[in-house]
Amino acid sequence: MPAGHLILSRAPLSLVPESACHLLCVQLTGQAASQFLTGLRELPFLAKGGSCPAAAELMGRLAEEKSSHSRARSQLAYALLCELSDADSAAPALPPLVQAAIEDIRANYAGLYGVEELSERLGVSKSHLVRTFTAAIGVPPGRYLTTVRIEAAQRLLLHREYTLDVVASLCGFSGANYLCRVFKKETGQSPAQWRAMAGHAAQSGLSPEESLREQELYI
Repeated sequence: MPAGHLILSRAPLSLVPESACHLLCVQLTGQAASQFLTGLRELPFLAKGGSCPAAAELMGRLAEEKSSHSRARSQLAYALLCELSDADSAAPALPPLVQAAIEDIRANYAGLYGVEELSERLGVSKSHLVRTFTAAIGVPPGRYLTTVRIEAAQRLLLHREYTLDVVASLCGFSGANYLCRVFKKETGQSPAQWRAMAGHAAQSGLSPEESLREQELYI
């Protein structure tokens, strides 16, 4: 399965990666999840990540929510289902400009100054890029760039030897303070809190599948 894609299925679900990779599993139950499943054409269902760009962020926030019965968790779960409702494995391919922009962002997020530089690299005006990208993806390229940088920061925060200054420089942020502000805004946690949470989860040795085995919908 290509990177950034999602698989939706009923339990039980067994995934066997062919090579080293990062997997995140979220399990949902309840009437909303059941109704969502009935609307899928087939199971397992492959959803293109580009058609639901906020899904990864919502899944991460769900995985981090400590209380399994909190109102915030229910709201996140519902938001995730709404985001995935537009995902379609048969959706048309992205416009070449948008595909090129995504590839450029993911390859060069650390050194990319912003959307204006991105548009210059792609040979189009900034307004045209923003308009085309937003129409195809649902979020503007600047927002997409921030999401990619936050994802990269989360991966680096798993390595405790990296200081916040190092993480910031490797992810395209101007400094540790700016990284902290953006990270808190995007995830609801400071980098230090997220690092502590991730370290605790790793020490517990529990996978999402084991800790939420009773749930019905796997994403």
